Amino acid sequence: MSLSSHLQELKKKHQHLSEHVESLQRSPASDDLELAKLKKQKLMLKEEITRLSAH
Repeated sequence: MSLSSHLQELKKKHQHLSEHVESLQRSPASDDLELAKLKKQKLMLKEEITRLSAH
């Protein structure tokens, strides 16, 4: 897998997580622990994207 395709995959995953987090935040019965876990995953993806983009 090339670097650019790997970055595209990471960006897709990040976008999907963003949409899921927004959906959960709008839900009155959202699980705070799940939301925190998803936000952490989203942040880790963002950091990986930034790290790979710098090369």
